[in-house]
Amino acid sequence: MTTMSDLPLDLTKEIFSRVPLTSLSSVRSTCKSWNSISKSQVLCESAAGRKQFLGFMMKDFSVCSMKFDLQGIQNEADFVNPSIKQVSVLDQVKISQIFQCEGLLLCVTRDKSRLLVWNPYLGQTRWIQPRNTFLSGDQYALGYDKNRKHKILRILGDYKSGSMVLGYEIFDLSANTWKVSNDNQDWRIDHYQRGVSLKGHTYFLAKEKIRIGGTNNNIDCILSFDFTTERFRKLLPLPFKSYYSDKLVLSCVREEQLAVLHYSWVMGQALEIWVTKKIDPGEVSWSKFLRLTSWCMGDILPGSFFIDEEKKVVVVVYEIRILTGRNQSAHILGPDGYFKSVNIGETRYIGRRIKHGYMISELCGPLVCSSYVPSSVQLQTNQPVKSEEGEN
Repeated sequence: MTTMSDLPLDLTKEIFSRVPLTSLSSVRSTCKSWNSISKSQVLCESAAGRKQFLGFMMKDFSVCSMKFDLQGIQNEADFVNPSIKQVSVLDQVKISQIFQCEGLLLCVTRDKSRLLVWNPYLGQTRWIQPRNTFLSGDQYALGYDKNRKHKILRILGDYKSGSMVLGYEIFDLSANTWKVSNDNQDWRIDHYQRGVSLKGHTYFLAKEKIRIGGTNNNIDCILSFDFTTERFRKLLPLPFKSYYSDKLVLSCVREEQLAVLHYSWVMGQALEIWVTKKIDPGEVSWSKFLRLTSWCMGDILPGSFFIDEEKKVVVVVYEIRILTGRNQSAHILGPDGYFKSVNIGETRYIGRRIKHGYMISELCGPLVCSSYVPSSVQLQTNQPVKSEEGEN
């Protein structure tokens, strides 16, 4: 009698390549050999061979898995529109933001009451309760220290000012503790910017506060947080001069290199993408990956572009404001002037009643495009959260 384990390896790989991200735990439980193959991340190798980018996006406060196949840029007849499916395991939870760190996702609930850490590969979730209460202007990041212990960074923000940092806290998933920390701040992070995880550290687009000729100035730069020392590190320069009206977006390449998108009206509607050649605590060097001029684009979403270095392809997600919300599309930019626009869907305004009875328009969080790599990190079951009152 033929069993699942008797299937040829090539066929098994093909099956894995078609399995939704959120169904991996079911596949692993099918038989021992499939569990072993899955743990060796054959899924990732197969997806990479098919030029698929696997990731997650937000749609109407729900988390959706996404497959983006770039195979069609070589042959238009083979082009396949992105596959977007709502994640069933999180159906009952309204999520406003998601952050990724090497296969683990940090989800912020819509009501800001708690956080959720989720491993889609293992199908495990873990709730994180606040030390006191979370604020609407808070920013978050997920990373790990030199011992591979995962931690959450919470930057306490003043939403009204849009960029004022009130302090920060670190949650240690292994110790199940919140720690309050203080640090001298000669920088600020705009509330709409989001961190990017790279080799355990988190990087932000920030503004350095300097005084030139008696005038206060803000210079765009890169700010990183080290989860081992639990400190922000030295500010690093960007490879270009930016202006107030410019749009800057940070991303990464396979969680190995930083990438920054710079769109400038001042410089003739130029779109540039730079990738790091080297990045250390006190040093960074860049190479230009792409430059386009006279390029007209809508609002570019934070954390919403990705790169295929081998094919020299960039996918940039942007949105256009419409009456009922915002329409999201993806521009695919390739060599020799290749261009294709793909509609992703509408993000609707959703009314929310505040305490005085008025309705306000609320928009779901931005799209997240990043190549997902399954993680075998086990999430501990929930325990009472402890707090370390001492400050660093």
